[in-house]
Amino acid sequence: MAIKEISVKDLAEKALQKEELFLLDVRTEDAFQDWKIESENFTYLNIPYFDLLDGVEEIEDQLPKDQDIVVACAKGGSSQMVTEMLDDAGFTNVYSLEGGMKAWSEHLMPVKVSDLTDGGELYQFVRIGKGCLSYMVVSNGEAAIIDSTRKTDVYVNFAEQMGVTIKHVFDTHLHADHISGGRTIAQQTGAAYWLPPKDAEEVTFDYQPLKDGEKVTIGNTTIDIHALYSPGHTIGSTSFVVDDQYLMTGDILFIDSIGRPDLAGKADDWVMDLRETLYERYKDLSDELIVLPAHFMIMDELNEDGTVAEKLGVLFEKNHGLNIEDKDEFRKMVTENLPPQPNAYQEIRETNMGKIDPEEEEQREMEIGPNRCAVR
Repeated sequence: MAIKEISVKDLAEKALQKEELFLLDVRTEDAFQDWKIESENFTYLNIPYFDLLDGVEEIEDQLPKDQDIVVACAKGGSSQMVTEMLDDAGFTNVYSLEGGMKAWSEHLMPVKVSDLTDGGELYQFVRIGKGCLSYMVVSNGEAAIIDSTRKTDVYVNFAEQMGVTIKHVFDTHLHADHISGGRTIAQQTGAAYWLPPKDAEEVTFDYQPLKDGEKVTIGNTTIDIHALYSPGHTIGSTSFVVDDQYLMTGDILFIDSIGRPDLAGKADDWVMDLRETLYERYKDLSDELIVLPAHFMIMDELNEDGTVAEKLGVLFEKNHGLNIEDKDEFRKMVTENLPPQPNAYQEIRETNMGKIDPEEEEQREMEIGPNRCAVR
């Protein structure tokens, strides 16, 4: 009997729909504890593959007979073997996760956020396994992409399906947790690639400097992208206000957390820049702006429609990082209460600068792991 598999797309839909599912993760305990597939109604069992080489008899009584079981490993090979063993043991409800956690890390789901003024549309691309969020603004046959991942074909194909031409590609900052697809998309489509100049001092390629007060029009409508200089996560971090409705905060402000300032080794230098951006620059903006960040930390940040978005005024009420009055307490939290740094973040930064050009498989390895851009 052929091994049954489940695609990362189908598993992501189950996660978003909060379906019940049993997940058998056969990676090492360390790998599982560091990063796993999350959903409110998933049940987990972590048994390393090498503990199952002699058979699955010892775990059979820990597995449900009346619920689907998904077996996950790093790349999809070990999970196939365990699925086959469970099938031989009489389990008919077992599926191997196709491509494993590497495929889970890369999956992108486009979700429509809203219609915009004069017929435009705004889409959010949710990278559910990595916590990355990117965007496409569409208007009158033109498109702009913001904070794209390296899976450039997803954006290019989506634009083709929409019948629009990609004219502009933006990065809110020089990313350290994932490899940007911005430059590649620009090369493929002839679009302009924009990057904050203070983050681009070491880049090896040409770019359009994204400066405070910059205005870029998409299509022939009133959809404008205004650059708002907002240092803190990096010294060049820049936010966008789209259509006077949406605040794209990059890695400065998230729904349930704030950005970390240490990935360029400048935490002590940049912590007050971060505070000034959050507590002064953003405070001057309308509370009605909808915050669209470049990452999320936990599945609870996703709304019922699959988007990650919330009004700025609500975040000033509920986000702990926006409610620390004492500056010393804020400094301590942001410099001492930091999660582990992203895997290979220095190599990722150098890749995004154009200094190195890793092979595809090496890029996949560099990005493995959870979102670690936030302080919560």
